[in-house]
Amino acid sequence: MSEQHPVVRMMEDLRRALQKPVEQRRWAMVIDLRKCVGCYACTVACISENKLPPGIAYRPVLTETRGTYPHVSRRFIPRPCMQCENPPCVSVCPVGATWKRADGIVVINYDQCIGCRYCITACPYAARSFDAGYFYSDFEGGQPQPYELLPSPEYGQGRVRRRDASPIGNVRKCHFCLHRIERGQLPACVLSCMGRATYFGDLNDPQSLVAELVSQPNVIRLKEELGTEPKVFYLV
Repeated sequence: MSEQHPVVRMMEDLRRALQKPVEQRRWAMVIDLRKCVGCYACTVACISENKLPPGIAYRPVLTETRGTYPHVSRRFIPRPCMQCENPPCVSVCPVGATWKRADGIVVINYDQCIGCRYCITACPYAARSFDAGYFYSDFEGGQPQPYELLPSPEYGQGRVRRRDASPIGNVRKCHFCLHRIERGQLPACVLSCMGRATYFGDLNDPQSLVAELVSQPNVIRLKEELGTEPKVFYLV
């Protein structure tokens, strides 16, 4: 290949960003809807990476049908958390359990969250889910399987799922695989994308791939009119 592979370039961008103070980074994601084939690999990779229970999906893929029969087409729209610059979910939390980090990622303190679900209502992107405490084995009449008791790497805490402990009873959401970023790895959804439709990097770095992509004229963001300033961009 005459050009540098995008994963290699994104890894270089990531290493360069991690050399800066956290407040000088601004993480962003770009999703090329022209390349997404609706394989759901990103959804599966996210569930596997974060050890998510049934009913929780940080990165669902929405399907849009366009046209009039018989000239009909489908478009697949991955929808992670938008990591808004002005997140409406933060201001409604009565206990301060969710906040925006200096690098722009919106996070949740599971031990502080009381499960009131105000943030679910406030999020205009439906990017938050409530963990009702189910195990996959609950639907098969058995005890939790070993794979359901593996520690989750979320936020670097290594929590083992238990019915009497967080994050059960809490709200959960995508965090751009923060635990992977901080050890110099790309988010799981980025690496698993077979169509190479998802890109990640530091918007504050003018040399980064994401900074180059968001400068294109065919870039959109969801519900921009709300003033949330999402940091997930789509190429159409």
